[in-house]
Amino acid sequence: MTRVLAVGSEIFPLLKTGGLADVMGALPQALKAAGVQATTVVPGYPAILSGLRNATAIYHFPDLFGGPAEVLRANAASLDLLVIDAPHLFARQGNPYLGPDGKEWPDNGIRFAGLSAAAAAIGVGLVPGLSFDIVHAHDWQAALTPVYLAFHHGRRPGTVLTVHNLAFQGLYPATLFPRLGLPDSAFAMDGLEYHRHVSFLKGGLAMADRLTTVSPTYAREITGEDNGMGLDGVLRHRADVLSGILNGIDDSVWNPATDDLIPNRYFRGRLGPRAANKTALQQRLGLQESPGSLVIGVISRLTSQKGLDMLLDQIPFLLANDVQIALLGSGEPALEEAFTDAAAQHPGAVGCVIGYNEPLAHLIQAGSDALLVPSRFEPCGLTQLCALRYGAIPVVARVGGLADSIIDANEAALTAGVATGIQFWPVEPLALYEALRRMISLWRNQPVWQRMQRNAMATDVSWRGPAAHYTGLYESLMAGRA
Repeated sequence: MTRVLAVGSEIFPLLKTGGLADVMGALPQALKAAGVQATTVVPGYPAILSGLRNATAIYHFPDLFGGPAEVLRANAASLDLLVIDAPHLFARQGNPYLGPDGKEWPDNGIRFAGLSAAAAAIGVGLVPGLSFDIVHAHDWQAALTPVYLAFHHGRRPGTVLTVHNLAFQGLYPATLFPRLGLPDSAFAMDGLEYHRHVSFLKGGLAMADRLTTVSPTYAREITGEDNGMGLDGVLRHRADVLSGILNGIDDSVWNPATDDLIPNRYFRGRLGPRAANKTALQQRLGLQESPGSLVIGVISRLTSQKGLDMLLDQIPFLLANDVQIALLGSGEPALEEAFTDAAAQHPGAVGCVIGYNEPLAHLIQAGSDALLVPSRFEPCGLTQLCALRYGAIPVVARVGGLADSIIDANEAALTAGVATGIQFWPVEPLALYEALRRMISLWRNQPVWQRMQRNAMATDVSWRGPAAHYTGLYESLMAGRA
């Protein structure tokens, strides 16, 4: 049995700020079902420590980047965890990356170097009785793990780095480098050095044995200048070890037939109760209770990446066509204010909740007729996968994982009866307008719309397929190192 040690900075259901946590929580379960023994290293934030069961200290670091630390072995939500309990690094309430002022903790570089160094030490057998074939690091917070392992003298496990969003790179002044405990040769063009700064992500991209990202299209996009975020040269150089594996979702959590967070359960063969969820959603967000209105949901970070500034300009057109908007999200203050103002200016037609609320996210999926994801770039996206599962027709930009997961309702797909959503390109206001116009036209033909819903709900968005791809990647890597 292949033994994998995953490393990440958050994990659902213990602590979540974004899609990374969903992957960290769901992928190990799917790997176990595929015959892989998966253990996950996470930081000992208060939220994680409070959710542990049967925690046992199995190793002591006298000094992990400025203070002592314990490795706790524990179980939570059927996950096998190794938790780095280092109070000087992780004993901070709230967002794991941001202080009370909303800015990054000034010592984030040291904090996540500590996570990576501890994981690397565990990976090479520092803890008696634990050994691993593969160490799989996720995103910049864990990207130094394959770097530390690359400089380990002696036998080491194979390393994989998965990039969930290339825009976040862990970039720090060069003055941090001497504190990382790496040899001088690591601060070089083919290592961590990036324009005289230290880039955690670049180091991992340069030194991991295999690289993956979270969709095939995004894997192609990031090797070009437009989406490479300054690292396209590194990625082109390592293109032979780069692959894209589309994320899944936990289809036991996101299942309209069993979901305790929605008022009325339903399934593909019985869509009738879905109408009552729409009414509940309209009531929850102060929208007019109108069964015939098309409700379009948005569950998103409110940032320029997500393209939601373009939605603001489309509100008059949507309202003129009896379309309501149900939005849940937070992010850039200007966008938060703009959508809050839109809700105030159009009561009964625009509903807006700033923040994140897991039950409301489920209700939006179960009660919206369509779900909008107009991202300018999107490594994978999870909300459109949930929308497929819940029969909310995704309206998406043709980028990254959105392109890979939605079958556009073009004439050929409609004739063949396989369409599951609507794609648009380029990511510009006129193309979005045309996609929304197509959405309204399809909505007015309810037999076609309902067939799209059933197609969407028949789509396999689980982790079973992705887990098989990861298992094949691990086996290939192990065979190449034998």
